[in-house]
Amino acid sequence: MTSRSARDVALDALVRIEDGAYANLLLPAMLRDTRLAARDRAFATSLVYGTVRRLRALDHLLGIALTRAVETLDAPVRAALRMGAAQLVDGVPAHAAVSATVDACARRAPRARGFVNGVLRTVATLGPPWPWPEGDDVTSVGIRTSHPDWIVARLVDDLGRDDALALLAADNDVPALTLRPNPVWTTPDALTRELLSAGADVSRGALVHDALVVRGIGDPGALPAVVEGRATPQDQASQAVAALVGAGPGEHVLEVGSAPGGKATALGERIGDDGLVVALDANPRRTQLVRTATRRLGLRRVRSVTADGRALPFAPRTRFDRVLVDAPCSGLGVLRRRPEARWRVRPADVDALATLQRELVGHAATRVRPGGVLVYSVCTVTRAETVDVDEWLRRNAPGLEPTAPPGGPWRPCGRGALLLPQDAGTDGMFVLTLRSVGSGS
Repeated sequence: MTSRSARDVALDALVRIEDGAYANLLLPAMLRDTRLAARDRAFATSLVYGTVRRLRALDHLLGIALTRAVETLDAPVRAALRMGAAQLVDGVPAHAAVSATVDACARRAPRARGFVNGVLRTVATLGPPWPWPEGDDVTSVGIRTSHPDWIVARLVDDLGRDDALALLAADNDVPALTLRPNPVWTTPDALTRELLSAGADVSRGALVHDALVVRGIGDPGALPAVVEGRATPQDQASQAVAALVGAGPGEHVLEVGSAPGGKATALGERIGDDGLVVALDANPRRTQLVRTATRRLGLRRVRSVTADGRALPFAPRTRFDRVLVDAPCSGLGVLRRRPEARWRVRPADVDALATLQRELVGHAATRVRPGGVLVYSVCTVTRAETVDVDEWLRRNAPGLEPTAPPGGPWRPCGRGALLLPQDAGTDGMFVLTLRSVGSGS
């Protein structure tokens, strides 16, 4: 283990995230390799996620203080300036934010000490109040909410201005940690008592009653209840989709796009020893995540399979009671939880993913038994990936009829329902539930 400071760890993480790493995978592993106290780990986590979420807004401030473009700076210097600006915006006293950030940067780029010090001291004089652009145009909104222009424009077009602005603001909130109790090993009440005895603050979910919203526990991956299989970190929106599949004991369920395994294992907890969940994903590394989660939870009837959902590896007559298509998507409903995603997804990705989604759900629809259920779900809110996929299914799968969508806080959306982050404090999600009324073959 190393004796680096919280800002040292945060700076290294920011450099690696800009180079392609994922914050949710990288940072917990880095923190476990330190001697940082729980408070410092929490500070490093807040600093990394807050900086990555607000890159565009921070670069706006730095652009006022710099005489050159932020993009032209060396990566450690750029990360240090953004990290320092984030602390200033968060109200950390300038003397602490600047000096400690300069020290962290100097350990990686010693010759930049004076430069970083000067720029951050200039930024400190800019606010509060900070000089955010006040216009209602796409660029001004994009800077204030720290999103690319195209995401702002797309959400306004697809959701309407008020809902889009509320969603953009919600993207910068810190998401709650939510646990799903494993009914094989515990109950919500027993898990609540266990967490309270460890000093956590626990409340029941507003969307999913058995979900536990937890604060004050640090790294959830190190929590005994998670390590030993009594609980799984999973947002309430995702838990709600798994519940809407309606799987019961003895049923055979197929999930297409199952990694990293949250919904697959939730389904596995419901089908008992006589049921079966086939969890299919095209990426072998991600398939391994499902297997790891399945072993941790002690679920014997979940089978993880590496295969493309457009070429399902089953005998022609194989059918399932329930099929969930948890399709790859643009992820615009989970930007608060995946901070780097807003800077990586591109406009063309939405239409390409919508094409893939139609192909996946079209193939999956052929595997639903007569009377069985098909559920299509994506953690995004674009029209192309939600309503338009629903319309395609309406035209191309007439043997599927919609069931009643969930009620509030879900909103009617096509034949399905849309959950916006600002409505329930959850991830954004679309879900469509259809029942097969064909005769089968």
